[in-house]
Amino acid sequence: GFKNGTDGSLTVAVNALHSVSSPHSFLGINQEGQVAIINTRGNAYGHVVLRGGGGKPNYDSVSVALAEKELAKEQLSQNIMVDCSHANSNKDPGLQPLVMENVTNQILEGNKSIVGLMIESHINWGSQKITDDHSQMQYGVSVTDACIDWETTEKSIREMHEKLKDVLPAR
Repeated sequence: GFKNGTDGSLTVAVNALHSVSSPHSFLGINQEGQVAIINTRGNAYGHVVLRGGGGKPNYDSVSVALAEKELAKEQLSQNIMVDCSHANSNKDPGLQPLVMENVTNQILEGNKSIVGLMIESHINWGSQKITDDHSQMQYGVSVTDACIDWETTEKSIREMHEKLKDVLPAR
């Protein structure tokens, strides 16, 4: 998958989808360990990841519909994954379950382009800086983006499953 730009536009992701879906040839090493021209067929299963941008979320139904329209105009597969973190949660991990709930409702209302979601999850809630004294660091807490904890992750995914278990097989 290819994320939209941090400004919120889909241009970078659309260009990446065009590229990845096309055949490519490049110098590489074959199975006998020799330098060879490697040919690929391209990957028709790419998707856009909506991560929000420009200080605004883009997981709502209007943003998803606009992404579908742009992908269709570019003759690309309308497969969309929603990143529940980053600008879609204003970098507040506590908002990720609300984004998941919104995505679930869109699917319940008939959306067929949303094929998945991403969450920032770890054993424990939040994030921490890496310190010189590692003994001062808390086990199971992210050292990058702030995350929801495992309990919240499990609860949110189970709730999503309960709501979608009869809908998804029919898509």
